[in-house]
Amino acid sequence: MTTSLIRIAAALLIGPDGRTLLVRKRGTRAFMQPGGKIEAHEQPVQALVRELGEELGLRIDPAQACHLGVFSAPAANEPGFVVQAEVFLLNIDAPVSPAAEIEEVCWIDPVGDSDLVLAPLTGEVILPFYRATHLAAC
Repeated sequence: MTTSLIRIAAALLIGPDGRTLLVRKRGTRAFMQPGGKIEAHEQPVQALVRELGEELGLRIDPAQACHLGVFSAPAANEPGFVVQAEVFLLNIDAPVSPAAEIEEVCWIDPVGDSDLVLAPLTGEVILPFYRATHLAAC
């Protein structure tokens, strides 16, 4: 049996107060890292810049995006698929507003527990990685 793979670029966005931003797509329940699918012609950091602009109105400098690695988990909204995420750490101090398919944004303490429904990649992989490594800066 082959698993269908979705390649994405995702951000661990950390605000000045140390909280991280999660997003929820329209018509879904799970909160996840902002980002999106990597197009065939794009490098992962280029996809991240494009997606953060489209979804949150953020303008980021790709040179400030610290690549944390490639992480995989079952897709939250596509049964039978696995997301393979190129994850980047970014410290931001800019307002965000949901746009495109993003219905809601939420800032959470990345080292605390959350009552939110989290996508597997966020709840089982990225946040535990962040907690275990105590990333302050790259």
